[in-house]
Amino acid sequence: MTDQTDVVSVAPYGIPPQQGLYDPTYEHDACGVGFVVDIKGRKSHAIIRQTLTVLKNLLHRGASGSEPNTGDGAGILIQMPHAFLARECARIGMALPAPRHYGAGLVFLPTDPSQAAKCQAAFEEIILDEGQTLLGWRDVPTDDMPIGPSAKAAKPTFKQIFIGRNPAIQDDRAFERTLYVIRKQVEHIVYGSTLPQRRLFYIPSLSSNTLVYKGMLIGDQIEATFPDLTDPAVESALALVHQRFSTNTFPRGRWPTRTGTWRTTARSTHCGATSTGCAPARRCASPTCCRI
Repeated sequence: MTDQTDVVSVAPYGIPPQQGLYDPTYEHDACGVGFVVDIKGRKSHAIIRQTLTVLKNLLHRGASGSEPNTGDGAGILIQMPHAFLARECARIGMALPAPRHYGAGLVFLPTDPSQAAKCQAAFEEIILDEGQTLLGWRDVPTDDMPIGPSAKAAKPTFKQIFIGRNPAIQDDRAFERTLYVIRKQVEHIVYGSTLPQRRLFYIPSLSSNTLVYKGMLIGDQIEATFPDLTDPAVESALALVHQRFSTNTFPRGRWPTRTGTWRTTARSTHCGATSTGCAPARRCASPTCCRI
């Protein structure tokens, strides 16, 4: 008989090897996902509404704890709603350039104003380092009414950031890569800092093509929590939704997915600008640097 200690040995991260009657080829994630798309590429608010209906119909594929109104995580990804964002930014005195000539993203910040300001300052420094322009920040309207006590206790400050594209960048994909480098460098700086609320910081999206709304939510809470999504000016030709169910998934990266935060997403700990550091060597000699 095979020694029992050999049978149950499992690598620290990843799917266990085949053993006994267990076959890892049958393993699968249990999250609820769905999408709606107009195959002719016609943007409309109807796509948003229909996709949110899909999310509500996936309630059985989402997890909640002892509080039925605190979810394990839900979100929606849409094409950049330029008309909506241009209108809202104009209201706060910010002029957006043409589509694809700016990047935008949802940013989770500490609830302490001084710590949030330090995170924003780090963001702005990296944007300038990468030759881009900070256009400004927008406060994202939210409604706490639907969410439970645990979600409220872990809730960060929500803002959207807008980054102007350097005219020297002629290729759309090159701008996307620049936004990715900015995002990863900022994450590394904040997570490597001593800010008490650094774990509230997260960047769910930063792109010139798409925008994300997400959080520690149940599927039917997202449109009430983020009123932006009910505005008829928010249009997209496609939308994707995800409702997280983590109880039978295996961590596949260096950091396992963690519950109890509004991130509810596994992530890497370095920026990806180089293989071992938070930024190219000309800017950062140490992978553990901190600009805060």
